[in-house]
Amino acid sequence: MAEEEAGHVLAQFRSEDGENSGAPFDLPLSVTTEHLQSVCNDILENEEPVPYSFFVGDDEIKGSLGDWYSKQKDKVDTEKAITIVYQPQAVFRVRPVTRCTSSMPGHSEAVISVAFSPDGRHLASGSGDTTVRFWDIFTETPHHTCKGHSHWILYMAWSPNGKVVASGCKNSEIRLWNPLNGQQAGRPLVGHRQWITCLAWQPLHKDGQCRYLASASKDGDIRIWNTSISKCERILSSHTKSVACIRWGGEGLLYSASQDRTIKVWRAEDGTMCRTLQGHGHWVNTMALNTDYAIRTGAYDPGKPQKVAVAEATAEELTALAEERYDNAKAGGKELMVSGSDDYTLFLWEPANDKKPIARMTGHQQLINDVRFSPDTRFIASASFDKSVKLWEGRTGKFIATLRGHVNAVYQVAWSADSRLLCSGSRDSTLKVWDIRERTLLMDLPGHADEVFAVDWSPDGERVASGGKDKVLKVWRT
Repeated sequence: MAEEEAGHVLAQFRSEDGENSGAPFDLPLSVTTEHLQSVCNDILENEEPVPYSFFVGDDEIKGSLGDWYSKQKDKVDTEKAITIVYQPQAVFRVRPVTRCTSSMPGHSEAVISVAFSPDGRHLASGSGDTTVRFWDIFTETPHHTCKGHSHWILYMAWSPNGKVVASGCKNSEIRLWNPLNGQQAGRPLVGHRQWITCLAWQPLHKDGQCRYLASASKDGDIRIWNTSISKCERILSSHTKSVACIRWGGEGLLYSASQDRTIKVWRAEDGTMCRTLQGHGHWVNTMALNTDYAIRTGAYDPGKPQKVAVAEATAEELTALAEERYDNAKAGGKELMVSGSDDYTLFLWEPANDKKPIARMTGHQQLINDVRFSPDTRFIASASFDKSVKLWEGRTGKFIATLRGHVNAVYQVAWSADSRLLCSGSRDSTLKVWDIRERTLLMDLPGHADEVFAVDWSPDGERVASGGKDKVLKVWRT
């Protein structure tokens, strides 16, 4: 029923979950994305207009429906309505960072880890000089220097309520720090026999007081700590080699990826191993959940006015807010996981329910160093030693595009809160900002004197922080 002469097409709006919205109706080919926004909001009876992106098959409608039709008319079945899939976009927009506003010296060795707090108001860095430093992001000056570790700090993690930072070092110790005064909170967490590789807090919607922390180590064990009493409550032992990465999911499950080529799924409450995910042919280096952003930011939502002041909220209020955000983040009600390996491949899993992967994702030419879901769960970005960043569909694992521009290994990537931009840090000493919709390089950010090991985009979208071998922390802004 697509009649080019009449300049009309029969169209059916459909959500990304596969549900039809309204009945099929005639649309003029001259209709633009702005008109489609109005029509879609009217059909869905939204009280406040929501911005949408529109797709027919794999093609996004960027100008008018006629632009799409002129390219695809030979493939259109004139007897059927075309299906226009609408995807809600973040209401607020993050502008690309364009300049370095501060180069903050202070560390005397390489900066290995940088992390913004869940609300984006605090910044922490961990270094080979054995210190954790807190920085004032408004004046862009040092705030506190935390001393206590005796070896390189390899990993840091903010508690989802933003009140504690955990740091793990090469001397197998974990320490907790208060970001407001830089003081150590409780006793060191000691028990691992080799260095700490990764840390993960229990999600806020499972514990409003943020007491439980999981740690992974080169010794092959995962330990669950009650940080309120500085005690190890469970040791999860089944991996035969170093555990490279852990994630604490929102369904009460812990996921661990190891150099023994497996991923294991554990029930956090009692330490029972539920299943082993196999498929990778080499070390599994990195993992990400599609709910990572919601779990990381907890009760804080940069896109909406806060229902309650997070700083003054009770644990129960924080738990309720975080649970609402977590439930909204799950794509189609499923918590998905992606894993990256030295075997140059990624796998997409639904780990809570199935030991078989949804997809095997190939294309990288060297090992995969970092992988991240976008905050809206629609995209996966993978960083590789092959100098590229690749984009994949978040639900199917289907390849989308390769982002090329770096001239050396890409170590880490960080998404903007609105999922429209991606920042990558590389061995080539630069950061690059990419436009995800156009699949193009927006900004090249030189400035570091050596390799960029760590990059993080603040959850409020205002800043990017980076650190690396030149021992300097840099803050980038619009």
